[in-house]
Amino acid sequence: MEIVGRGFLARHLAPHFGARYPDVTVIAAGVSTAASTDFAAFDREAELVADVLRRCRKQRRTAVFLSTASSGVYGAEGSPGTEDGPVFPRTVYGRHKLALERVCALSGAPYLILRLTHLVGAGQQPDQLLPALTRGVLSGAVAVQPGAYRDLLDVRHVAPTLDVLLRRGIRNDVLNIASGRPIAVPDIVDGIESRMDVRAERRTVPRPPERTVVDTAKLRRLVPEFAAHDFGTGYLDDLLDRYLSAFVQDAVVFSG
Repeated sequence: MEIVGRGFLARHLAPHFGARYPDVTVIAAGVSTAASTDFAAFDREAELVADVLRRCRKQRRTAVFLSTASSGVYGAEGSPGTEDGPVFPRTVYGRHKLALERVCALSGAPYLILRLTHLVGAGQQPDQLLPALTRGVLSGAVAVQPGAYRDLLDVRHVAPTLDVLLRRGIRNDVLNIASGRPIAVPDIVDGIESRMDVRAERRTVPRPPERTVVDTAKLRRLVPEFAAHDFGTGYLDDLLDRYLSAFVQDAVVFSG
């Protein structure tokens, strides 16, 4: 497998696949922060995706594009959270990713689009959700939107899921990769604080409640193995127990 990119997700995918799937290119580069409004970065990603798709079309390679299942895509009224339902992206990031999905579909290359939720794992960018919340708690003050929820998924689940999809010949399709169980952001902060034995000042972000449910029925139908993951009430604890120490170390390095 060819993996374009050297960031967080690329580093987690490469060891799993190695030389398998030599006719597949995964585009694991580009804008990964849902709050981004960096239009220059959007342009660079668009150019990269176009270049990869042209090459994949010429060589008949399958291009795997990593899109988003964030609230920027599914959070607007009338967006049911399903891959084939109406989608009204409410952020520039969401509109950018959906535009690139359309480019993939029209490129003439075989493709697979994965709409990824908020991934959690060691080595994340500092501006992503859990590293940012951890850094806020460490600093003594953290911004919290009381009615906000986020769908979290261990990055370790992504590579095996993609593996099954490729092995079963799923192509020219769009799939949500998510837990389907959004978690309240204040609960995430509670979990971080309890493990660090600190209590940070909470600065309330005055925004409307935001709870987006990503539909995973299609994923569970195509990859029944995914249903074996327990996304119940203990899932947040599992994530924090596994990764919080890495987030704390990264926060110290970032702040220093």
